[in-house]
Amino acid sequence: MSKPWQVVGIGNAIVDVLTQIEDSFLTENGVERGIMQLIDRDRAVELYSKMGPAREISGGSAANTIAGLAALGTRTAYVGKVKDDQLGEIFAHDMRAQGAGFETPLAPKDHEHETGRCMVLVSPDSERSMNTYLGVSEFLGPDDIDEHQMAGADWIFLEGYRFDGPDSVAAFAKAIRATKAAQGKVGITLSDPFCVERHRDEFLRMIRSDVDLLVANEHELKSLYQTDDLDAAMRSAQVDVPATACTVGGKGAHILAGDLHEHVPAEAVNVVDATGAGDLFVSGLMYGMTTGRDWKTCLRMGCVAAGEVISHIGARPEADLRELMAKEGMLAG
Repeated sequence: MSKPWQVVGIGNAIVDVLTQIEDSFLTENGVERGIMQLIDRDRAVELYSKMGPAREISGGSAANTIAGLAALGTRTAYVGKVKDDQLGEIFAHDMRAQGAGFETPLAPKDHEHETGRCMVLVSPDSERSMNTYLGVSEFLGPDDIDEHQMAGADWIFLEGYRFDGPDSVAAFAKAIRATKAAQGKVGITLSDPFCVERHRDEFLRMIRSDVDLLVANEHELKSLYQTDDLDAAMRSAQVDVPATACTVGGKGAHILAGDLHEHVPAEAVNVVDATGAGDLFVSGLMYGMTTGRDWKTCLRMGCVAAGEVISHIGARPEADLRELMAKEGMLAG
């Protein structure tokens, strides 16, 4: 008998505010290029006031992954903290409209923090520099985890960025216990090299003891294992976790599972905005996994989904991902 959910994501609940800028904007405003920086509410207000016309889209890394999976027809739900305010309502509506369940209790209107938002500054070469005010998303805790929902999931997928929260690791632990007790599996994304630097020991402990699928890009994986040699990092991951998917930008992606090592190239697309590339890669990858595809097809599905999202502004799919995969012959059988 199938479970209610194929994949439940747990992570940040953020509204992305995207705008295209010149690189000089980064220098003039003290923004480090190409990474995610955490900022407070005052800094968020300051940056927003200096940005040009912007587009607001519900985001958050694992939330984007769940939205992509829902668009592919996967039974999904999401757990992330928002406030009972305008942006919180937008986030909840967007997740449900995508077809994902979203029932996380809202922080009350009188909470001192607001719904989180991320200022995504897209450079002319499509690199994105993210400045994130976590808001109430930072305070995701064990009380927000529904053990029955976790037990009803084939997979839970955890967002590494959430390791920065004071109670998020405890929330993850509660979710993992309930999932594993019901024979479910655990996936995690490392999210960012600097996030790995801050929490390396905790990441490694969880990966070695509980994780069935590790997802990272090459920089994150090298940071995790403190090496400049990607091959060495991948060999270490092969020892620590049953399956590891590692993206290598325009060169595509690798999968390591037991003695298996497969690689597929990236999709040839016109890159407009790299925001969400890794998130949607996971959508395609896990869609393949939950529908019984072989590892190489799973990787190809991941690259197709990533290729779609980098072809336009924003981190949620706009084209029909199933149709794109069908054109590539991936949905036969």
